[in-house]
Amino acid sequence: MTGAAGMTQLVFALFCAPFLLGVANRAKALFAGRAGPPLCQAYFDIWRLFHKSVVYSTTTTWLFRAGPVVSLAATFVALCLAPCGGAKAVFSFDGDFIVMVYLLGLSRAFIVLAALDTGSSFEGMGASRELQFSLLAEVGLLLCLFALAWKTGMLDASSICGQLTVEAWRQEAGVLSLLAAALLLVLLAESSRIPFDDPNTHLELTMIHEVMVLDHSGPELGMILYGASLKMWILGTFLVRLVFPLRTGNFAADLALFGGAMVLLAVGIGIIESTMARLRLLNVPKLLLGAAALPCLAFLLSAGG
Repeated sequence: MTGAAGMTQLVFALFCAPFLLGVANRAKALFAGRAGPPLCQAYFDIWRLFHKSVVYSTTTTWLFRAGPVVSLAATFVALCLAPCGGAKAVFSFDGDFIVMVYLLGLSRAFIVLAALDTGSSFEGMGASRELQFSLLAEVGLLLCLFALAWKTGMLDASSICGQLTVEAWRQEAGVLSLLAAALLLVLLAESSRIPFDDPNTHLELTMIHEVMVLDHSGPELGMILYGASLKMWILGTFLVRLVFPLRTGNFAADLALFGGAMVLLAVGIGIIESTMARLRLLNVPKLLLGAAALPCLAFLLSAGG
């Protein structure tokens, strides 16, 4: 049953991940007084891109073509390690959350290499910014996961999330709140959302993630868009399992509760984007360092308690 439940969670995540992008964009539009795009716009975009032809620059090599494929494959394997519902993940073993972070790093690395392969200084600028900010975000993510592992006494992501209960919040509300805040900052940074980045901008001085994929088209751009939605789902999983530790014991009900919580998270992302301005690039590292400092403070509070 555990294996079947894990596969059900995986299929659920693969199908629903793009929906988060639609919910976040719709919430952002509603707060701005606009109707906004359809909730399923991301599905339409991915479907349309997979039915278009691909245009390659004469300066690119096989690395440019391999970038989106390897990136999506690495993100998919990372998704298999994330407990997206009430059951264990498809793959679960001691230290799997460390492997998951490495897989997300591998996904990013190939997108960066593909951007550099174009020979464009513009895309090289975006790749440099992406590497700088992701270095700090990964530190915050790892420290959060290490803190959760230490608090729960577990070494695999599924067991860690399984130990996050309402009772744990009653006992360690301050510590868990710090970790939740850090995970939210990491989620916004890694998903290229405001205040760190703007997925809709085309202003040269502020572009980070979007500038790296300007040369991609057709199915390859669709892979990148779909991979970005899966990445948001993976990072959102840990935040939702931490903040909404409600479980009924029934797999279907727990999966429905988890899906509803993910939708609320997407709405929250849209609200943040509609009420905050994008940070200046010089201030982005400061906020990411703050995200890394929060789990360190959580460690100190736990040790002191």
